[in-house]
Amino acid sequence: MIGLATLSLFLLAVLALFLSPGPNMAFVMSHGVAHGPRGGFAAAVGISAADLVHTLFAATGVTALVAAWPPAFDVLRYAGALYLVWLAVQALRSGGGGFRPGAQAQPAGFGRIVRMALLNNLVNPKALLFFMVFLPQFVDPSHGSVPLQLVQLGVVLSLAALAFNTLLGACSGQVGRWLEQRPGAEKFQRGLLAAVMLGLAVRLLFLDRPAPR
Repeated sequence: MIGLATLSLFLLAVLALFLSPGPNMAFVMSHGVAHGPRGGFAAAVGISAADLVHTLFAATGVTALVAAWPPAFDVLRYAGALYLVWLAVQALRSGGGGFRPGAQAQPAGFGRIVRMALLNNLVNPKALLFFMVFLPQFVDPSHGSVPLQLVQLGVVLSLAALAFNTLLGACSGQVGRWLEQRPGAEKFQRGLLAAVMLGLAVRLLFLDRPAPR
């Protein structure tokens, strides 16, 4: 089991990570602005679900196996970049799809954003490697099963991410609702979403491949 002191230190480290601007923050904020608080919440749910998947990968050794194959990093980042470009095109063509602030919420729209956030994180090789490097720093083999401790830490991180990103999405969603009252807001929201997706795609393409050990 995770000790209270270790857990407290872990939460402080996680909070510092959340407050640092990154791709997850950009993803949540852009969907909150474009789709309202529900859009931001949907993105938060997808990101937290991906965190749980990455945790299971790290605990079962899948992440280590992927990292051991050098081309895997490139396969993941190219697939992720293509997916993000596709999302950008969809945002421009369909007006973002799903639901919009002030409109009747559609369950399919909520689920679609959850899936987008989930896939966006699963095809991010940096996220995969992050869990392999970050979580083990807070594991003490003398406290029991290492895989179990990794799962416990991952669940805590996922829940904390859900709370933080839900709040972030709600705040961004209020901005989106304010923008909706302004002329040209829909075009701006679609353009912002597409720009963020393209920016994340470029970021993936220019990631440095980890040096072999």
